[in-house]
Amino acid sequence: MKKFILAALAASLILLSCKGQTKPAEGEAPKASKKDVSYAFGVAIGNSLKEAYVTLDYSSFLKGIKDVLDKDKPSMDMAKAQELIQTAVMEAQEKKNADLAEKEKTFLAENGKKDGVKTTESGLQYMVLTEGTGQKPKPTDTVKVHYTGTFTDGKTFDSSVERGEPAEFVVEEVIPGWVEALQLMPVGSKFKLFIPSSLAYGAEGAGGVIPPNTPLIFEVELLSIEKAK
Repeated sequence: MKKFILAALAASLILLSCKGQTKPAEGEAPKASKKDVSYAFGVAIGNSLKEAYVTLDYSSFLKGIKDVLDKDKPSMDMAKAQELIQTAVMEAQEKKNADLAEKEKTFLAENGKKDGVKTTESGLQYMVLTEGTGQKPKPTDTVKVHYTGTFTDGKTFDSSVERGEPAEFVVEEVIPGWVEALQLMPVGSKFKLFIPSSLAYGAEGAGGVIPPNTPLIFEVELLSIEKAK
């Protein structure tokens, strides 16, 4: 999902969030200082800019803010400003996505050469950590698994193990990399999966948790199968 992030959005959201709020009751904590409030606005706008992957000339950025606050008519109208911002954000996002895609390509090429790593026709890579002796699930089967998902830097983004409760779902209702891998696993198996973004969340990513063009690593243990009814 492409993001058109405007620098002024953060400040606008702050102002909108204040509407309808009741005044603080007497005796509550004193109001923040002008210095603290100013810094808070800077943090909010800075976070929006950080998400946009845009590098700014700070002197021009500050001049734009000052011109709006000090003058009736800054040298650029809002329509033009929004057009420039959207173009800059789109270009920055495209570059970021291209960099991530190249990084993914390099990782998978190197990882596929490691001992014990098998690569399927789809590009799925996996290692057999433990070979089970049970049946293999079909797409319509419900399975119970324990898993831990990490990025290539080792950072965990999701784990049923940490939650202390196995996940249960229909095989064909998860990401393609999982659908393929689970059908290779006899019950009792534990595999390490290296899933290309094309078999996961693609160029869009997922919910701010999974970046675009990001390969995912899972350790998956297939605990049981409940046959489809």
